[in-house]
Amino acid sequence: MRFRPLGRLVGMRYDLVIFDNDGVLVDSEAISNRILAGYLTELGHLTSYEDSLRDYMGGAMHRIHEVVLQRSGKRLPAEFDESFHARVFDEFRRRLEPVAGVCEVLEKLAADGVPYCVGSSGSHERIRVALTKTGLWERFAEAGGGAGERIFSSQDVGRGKPAPDLFLYAAQEMGVAPERCAVVEDSPLGVRAAVAAGMDVYGFTAMTPAEKLTEAGATALFAHMAELPALLQ
Repeated sequence: MRFRPLGRLVGMRYDLVIFDNDGVLVDSEAISNRILAGYLTELGHLTSYEDSLRDYMGGAMHRIHEVVLQRSGKRLPAEFDESFHARVFDEFRRRLEPVAGVCEVLEKLAADGVPYCVGSSGSHERIRVALTKTGLWERFAEAGGGAGERIFSSQDVGRGKPAPDLFLYAAQEMGVAPERCAVVEDSPLGVRAAVAAGMDVYGFTAMTPAEKLTEAGATALFAHMAELPALLQ
């Protein structure tokens, strides 16, 4: 156990808020899914941007390999992950921005004494690159403990979303019972993972149709980050 929440103000509903990274903290989904669709198409697996959002958004890298193999009977090349990440990180370093309003949400949670962490399907390197470029790495470091101690990746567990493993691991490491956690997600895979973990989950509809998140089991939906603090009360 790395961190035990202290000093939470009376009246707050949760003892921990777990944020997905891509599309929730950083505005990366459009960038990464356009690159993924283009790269898969180059390799002979015709994929549109919309296909990529539908099939892969919120999932770990192994999901891409599994879906392609299942559909085509062919494996992606051994260098696929490295090449894909190189393309994505290059774009991240050029133009990635934080999701509008998320800095204010983190400031509000910190002011109210509510711990927060990251629970992402992305690799630790992807999370680090994204949070560093957008200036959010320092915000996590400032919120208590070290930033690296409050960032959890699918690399840390055997199964990625929609399995609950990642969120349960994050809660355990942060010293909070699952039922006292809120998850902020923007993908059906992530919502399903949080529901399976026994956590409330707030679906961010900026990139995903509201009905998809509702079908996955979201506790409530919001379209703008400014709406989130009130939902967490």
